[in-house]
Amino acid sequence: MNLDPFEFLNSPKTIRKRCNQLYLLGLEDRLGHFRIREDRLSITVELVKDEILANYPDLKIPPHSRWQHFDVGGTNHWSPFKSKIWDDRELLFAQIDLVVTSVLLDAGAGPDWRFRDPLTGESHSRSEGLALASLYLFSKGTFSSDPNDPLKADAESLRKFSVEKLADGFQVSAANPLVGLEERAALLRRLGEQLIRFLGTDQEPNPRIANILDKIPTGQERVLKVALLLGTLLKLLQDIWPPRLTLGGRNLGDVWRHHLLVDFEITAELVPFHKLTQWLTYSLLEPLAEAGFQVQDIDLLTGLPEYRNGGLFFDTGVLELRNPAEVDVLHSVSSELIVEWRALTVILLDRLGEQLRERIGLTSEELPLPQILQGGTWSTGRKLAYKRRPDGSPPLRVESDGTVF
Repeated sequence: MNLDPFEFLNSPKTIRKRCNQLYLLGLEDRLGHFRIREDRLSITVELVKDEILANYPDLKIPPHSRWQHFDVGGTNHWSPFKSKIWDDRELLFAQIDLVVTSVLLDAGAGPDWRFRDPLTGESHSRSEGLALASLYLFSKGTFSSDPNDPLKADAESLRKFSVEKLADGFQVSAANPLVGLEERAALLRRLGEQLIRFLGTDQEPNPRIANILDKIPTGQERVLKVALLLGTLLKLLQDIWPPRLTLGGRNLGDVWRHHLLVDFEITAELVPFHKLTQWLTYSLLEPLAEAGFQVQDIDLLTGLPEYRNGGLFFDTGVLELRNPAEVDVLHSVSSELIVEWRALTVILLDRLGEQLRERIGLTSEELPLPQILQGGTWSTGRKLAYKRRPDGSPPLRVESDGTVF
């Protein structure tokens, strides 16, 4: 392989290619844990179509991103803070800092955690609860070392971030437990250290997250290739993840093994997903566009292989377990069962998108994948989960450390 293996595994083309190879094996009934029932996909497509038309009857769908989770109960909770920032560059930087910290705290909270909105008194769980908790934590200046500039996240503050601060901000207690509390706090501390290594200079020894824009060439036209944005984020975040698979002593991040993928020399058996970093990339599209950047080739990003999208295909019968008893087993994220589930989800989202556009009569430019996820697959997956399981949990039990799902 002439291409650097890290560049190769960080490419969204590789994510889709490796997932598709497992999908094709699934169609040949050669996977160890799942069977694919493509004949049932049309039912899933119809459910998602109905969900999109109910949520967005005019089909004006925002892209799937963290920003939608700040809009809860008809109130945009970011707007009051946003309205106080008059400078366009400062607004962009604040929004980048906010969304990066929020996304990194966004892995599944577990079924027992709730966040009580201090403004309305309403309690929110899972994604909306995590979003609001992270927003309030950010807005208090928790991630800023400058009390006169609270709406930022810089290296000095992040590297000192404690689990006690996270527990306090997220209202965690014995009666309100959050999955992966310790690891979430450690993730942000490691981000602070990585900011210094990756972005620190003699002129700026305490960089903020948004300084990552300095690493991405855009030219006078402010054109930004999405693969370059994703790749730069992956390099920044590479060393913040817990120890997992490594290559040449370097952390691979959200990359896992499957024994059936053997014909790839140094990257044999490796299946990349980079779910949180792709979610982060999706979430940066809106503030970048608002600031005048043109982000190109967005369709290279894949659908997100997480438990709502994966649960959608499981709960509609498109994906079947070979051994139904596996539904009661607690699975490691690294298990081949979970790797298969996530890989098949990536490709099924593409196939669902193709059929959905045909039914609605729109092109991929008119109804791109980020809008389908938002419209869409994620909320349909969530509704099905609550319909089938009272606590809304995923159909498979996944052992999470708060940094993947």
